[in-house]
Amino acid sequence: AFRAELTALAQAGCTYVQIDETAFAKFGDTQTREVLKARGDDWSTLIDRYIDITNRVLDGLPSTLRIGMHLCRGNRGGQWHAEGGYEPVAERLFNRLAIRFFFLEFDSERAGSFEPLRFLPRDKQAVLGLVSTKGARMEGVEELRRRIDEAACFVDLERIAISPQCGFASVDTGNPVTTEVQEAKLRRVVEVAQKVWPDA
Repeated sequence: AFRAELTALAQAGCTYVQIDETAFAKFGDTQTREVLKARGDDWSTLIDRYIDITNRVLDGLPSTLRIGMHLCRGNRGGQWHAEGGYEPVAERLFNRLAIRFFFLEFDSERAGSFEPLRFLPRDKQAVLGLVSTKGARMEGVEELRRRIDEAACFVDLERIAISPQCGFASVDTGNPVTTEVQEAKLRRVVEVAQKVWPDA
């Protein structure tokens, strides 16, 4: 069903699809792993299964269709579902999953360090979700540039980008962020991107 939909989109002229996937990031949460264990599931086996299923979906799609994947730990009414870095899943996720670019939540300490980016293959890219959609605090330009520099210690600057950490309204009630703040945050993303990658 997924492959049929993606193929139909490509035939209609679509060149980009973003898959939203929260499970991979949540596997970094020790509490989530304990819940899975209690119900009889092995989190490590599930990662392999999820990767294999996703790759089957993507196999044979038209080359004109570029697919990215967004990973976060929940985004409902400014709240979250899990915490923990990408370290437990990064090597398999970045190397085995047939996705060329990843949108990764990095707006708080809950997401861990940038160190797992060292596993990102040279033919893949990471979009750093450094700007929070959960609250009104405006991230500073220098703060964001510093964090991008930190990430660049683990992956080439040319293979990273910046974005909000998630959407501003994953559910109909949205997050506790006004329309004006949302626009300001999006402008901040553009401002920082133009400073860091002026020739992009």
